[in-house]
Amino acid sequence: MLCAVLVLAAGCTQPAPTPVATTVPTTVATTVAATTVATPVTTAASTTPGPVQTLQSVWAVNVEVRSNGEAINPQIIATFTGGKGQVVIPQIIIKVTRSDGVQEQATMVQPLTIGKAVSLPGTTSNNDRAEVWVQTPNGDLVKISDSYIPFRSYN
Repeated sequence: MLCAVLVLAAGCTQPAPTPVATTVPTTVATTVAATTVATPVTTAASTTPGPVQTLQSVWAVNVEVRSNGEAINPQIIATFTGGKGQVVIPQIIIKVTRSDGVQEQATMVQPLTIGKAVSLPGTTSNNDRAEVWVQTPNGDLVKISDSYIPFRSYN
């Protein structure tokens, strides 16, 4: 029993361990100039037309979108046809999603004149999708048209 007491006492008489010094990380504030770099985003292109919105009547514009119907060089042509917002709308964006999944975009900017047109490559199928987006004077984008553009129309 005396041996057991001595063994226990020997463990209790050791000095307490010294605390380990820890370092506290410091942060240094740095200023970095922000730059915007456009990077292409590869997403699955939807060929299904979606909902559209209506512009305020004072900003209303009309854009006609059609195919040229040429099998050798199919094009989708968007033509500005006027409207009350002709002077105040800064730009009109036309996005085409072809039936093969390729997406392309063109922009009409001020001055918007009747007959101003942009052309984007299309396909000979009847399910190329064209979206027309209008930037309002407030900077918002509003989709005013979203539909399939038939390759040829016989009416």
